[in-house]
This record gives sequence, C-alpha cells and structure tokens, in this order.
Amino acid sequence: MLLSIDWDAFSGTRELVFDAPIWGTRDRDVDRLEAWRERARQRDGAAPDWTPLEADFPLYPGWETLERYAGVSAHVTLTHADGWDWLEACPGGDILNLDSHHDLASRSGDGKRVRPGNWAGLGLRAGRVGRYTCLYPEWHAGLPVAEGFDLDRTRSELAPLLPPDVLERVTLRRMRYPADALPDPADVTALLLVQSPAWTNPAHDPKFLWLAEVLGAQTLTPPLLRDF
Repeated sequence: MLLSIDWDAFSGTRELVFDAPIWGTRDRDVDRLEAWRERARQRDGAAPDWTPLEADFPLYPGWETLERYAGVSAHVTLTHADGWDWLEACPGGDILNLDSHHDLASRSGDGKRVRPGNWAGLGLRAGRVGRYTCLYPEWHAGLPVAEGFDLDRTRSELAPLLPPDVLERVTLRRMRYPADALPDPADVTALLLVQSPAWTNPAHDPKFLWLAEVLGAQTLTPPLLRDF
C-alpha cells in the first residue's frame, strides 16, 4: 500500500470560519503566505506573529502518531501535484490518502493538467493507481462545508466528473477518532508527506518540518517555513 498524508488533515479549521481556505482557494504563492498574513491581521492588526490564527485554524490531534512510519521509504513535498511523479515509481499500487480533499477532480481549470486537486484522479485514469481510498479526518464530522462531512454527498458530486470504471475504484471514508484506520507500517511500501501551504496554518510549519525529519523523508519540492 502507498500512503499519502496531506498536512491539511491535521492543520485545519473550525466551523463557520468564512475566510478559511477549505471553502475554496487557489494554490499560488500569494495563497501560501500573504493570504495567511491577511487572515492574521484581520484578527489582530497589531499581532507580531501567527498567534491570532490558532483559535480558528487549530492543529488537530493525531499527527503525532505518524512517527510510527519512521523507517518507511518516505518523501516530503510542498504540493500534492508532485503526487503524480511520486506514483511513477510505484505504478498500479493501491493508495490510502489522508486528506481534507479527495484530489480526484475539479470543476475548474484544465482537467488534464496535473494539479493538487486532481493528481489522484489522473493516476487512476492512467493506471498508476489500482484502488484509491480517501480517508478524511474525524473533525470533518463537525464541519458541514467539508467534503468528509457527508460522504454520500461528496460521492454524488464526483459522479459526473469521473468515468464509472474509475469511480468504482474509489472509496471515501472518515476517521472515527484521530489516527483511526491508519495502516500498519509493515503494510506501507512508500509514504508521501505533503505540506499544502495554501490550506495549512503557517504556525504549524515547524511541527510539519519536524515530522518530515523524524520520517527521514527525502525532499521532492522543498516545503516552507513561513515567517510572519
């Protein structure tokens, strides 16, 4: 099994935070840094650091358990678009993707160009992925805007975007508690750890980078350590 972990499964948001990127964001440099600075300023114009973000954009528990994968062949990267190249080394494998987004398709942009929102769907279509499971974090159960809140709704939204033979190889699940349903390290042949800075609180960058170090992850695209 291949294991993909998007940091946005842990660096998330609370309910009814209307400037949260989970409502939709692009993945430009400005979205990765300046948009977060603006969110912090809106909460406290005199703040010297990222502290004002913590109430609305917490680091949910469970990420600490990922230490168990130390020793598994691991890579770390900035963006899930790099998942396409990562798959090239392990074509046809089954994937568990722990993520706040299914990464299977998008209604906007060029659907054939590899992006963070479609790398997994393109991998399924191209035969680089056998079966694909998106595992949503447990905190989605309290966030109606999140994909993992209503799995039937999310699957119905995917139906017009994916061919039937691709959709039948897709499973959507949600954790019942932090770290639920994560595979035994012995069953994982390769791991991809993704920062996704347009979606994740910069205050959590040091812990993300620490985790990458603990895992001994090789770098694909260098992740960020964002200064205020």
